[in-house]
Amino acid sequence: MQLQCLGTVGYHPNAQRHTSCYFLPESGILLDAGTGIFRLSSRIQSDSLDILLSHAHLDHTCGLTFLLDVLFETPVKSCRIWGEKAKLDAVRSHLFSDLIFPASLDAEWMEIDELDEFTIGDCLISYRTQDHPGGSVAYRLEWKNEQKQLVYATDNTGDTSEAMAAWGKRCDLLMQECYFRDSAAQWAQKTGHCWTSRVAEVAKGMSPKKLLITHVNPLDLSADPVDLETIRHQVDCPVILAEDEMIVDF
Repeated sequence: MQLQCLGTVGYHPNAQRHTSCYFLPESGILLDAGTGIFRLSSRIQSDSLDILLSHAHLDHTCGLTFLLDVLFETPVKSCRIWGEKAKLDAVRSHLFSDLIFPASLDAEWMEIDELDEFTIGDCLISYRTQDHPGGSVAYRLEWKNEQKQLVYATDNTGDTSEAMAAWGKRCDLLMQECYFRDSAAQWAQKTGHCWTSRVAEVAKGMSPKKLLITHVNPLDLSADPVDLETIRHQVDCPVILAEDEMIVDF
């Protein structure tokens, strides 16, 4: 399986990164729709596009307004946008208000609230709610034929519960946000985000085969905005910092 990183930063783009957007070309599944979605058109391999929204904050949804060009430039026949009802309603009412974006989007809006799990092609998907202002969800994607599993956990304070660890145990790829370094751990908790040592705790409980750090702080332009060695010293798997246009095999 292959994951393509189209946008890897939180809150707003910077000179190095666009906001959250990750693509699984074999399945036609997009994880969130931040500004990185402008890179999507040339990467689509299927005639369908399914977008999983973790929540409704703009750094994860504003790219939905770019879909007119994406769908125009590709042979996509169907587009579905998945998420919690309240979040989908907010996006449709506000982001697609005539006063903000006066064009209709040819897509189905798929509510997940009453679903324990659902399928997209050969991928089985489940989700868990997370601690974040307004709420967010983590997704687990399973491809039984390929025996692969991915957990996408962005915009959260780091769930270290036994239930979360069991839900994602030994996943092939854990995508975990890390917006702050340990020095700002208190601010991370106040804003509903994760920090370096907390990421290590989450990963230790879940024991993924590979850990991808996502949704980093846009104000930190250093080569290592999350202190990767702190995490690497505590987990027994490769730890990778997501970068725009990176391809991750898992």
